[in-house]
Amino acid sequence: MTGDHDRAVSRRVWTVPNVLSMLRLALVPVFLVLLVRADYVAALVVLVVASLSDLADGYLARRLDQVTRLGQLLDPAADRLYIFAALIGLAAGGLVPWWIVVIIVARDVFLLVLGVVLASHGYGPLPVHQLGKVATFALFFGLPVIMLGLAFPQVQPVSEPVGWAVTVWGAFLYWWAGAIYAIETTRAVRAARVAGPPRSDRLGQGG
Repeated sequence: MTGDHDRAVSRRVWTVPNVLSMLRLALVPVFLVLLVRADYVAALVVLVVASLSDLADGYLARRLDQVTRLGQLLDPAADRLYIFAALIGLAAGGLVPWWIVVIIVARDVFLLVLGVVLASHGYGPLPVHQLGKVATFALFFGLPVIMLGLAFPQVQPVSEPVGWAVTVWGAFLYWWAGAIYAIETTRAVRAARVAGPPRSDRLGQGG
């Protein structure tokens, strides 16, 4: 199963799904500027367009058999950049406390450090944990719900508490997933020290 999956992933760059991912990345600064300027309706429109393009490129990648390594990097990068842009834009307007920005950004810096540790022992990046996907989804859902209340004040009494509850829960899960990655990194490092030079540059194959 894993071998089939690896063979299906190509190194092509100019595919339809990748172009959509690039366009989604290009919209990140537009989204951030709109947030800083408090144009929340337009910012939500950009976010909806970006989300629809995310669904479209995932579908087309599978439908057209155009799953690529670049696409596998661009998709999570775009998700994180939109989360960071939403946090920074809302925090700049005093609508989100800066501590939550620090907490979420610090977790990704923490994962970057883990990646360096793994690379120094001959391993590739950690396999994505399901909890990390859930945490990212919670943040990607909670922050726009907060923005929804800013764009349409009539729904703010409902959207604000719901958005904050999901966002805080997502931040908690984000770090919980980070702790799991740290444990897996520790196990990998210990295994590498016991076994000597690693025979594979991939971690967690088949698991």
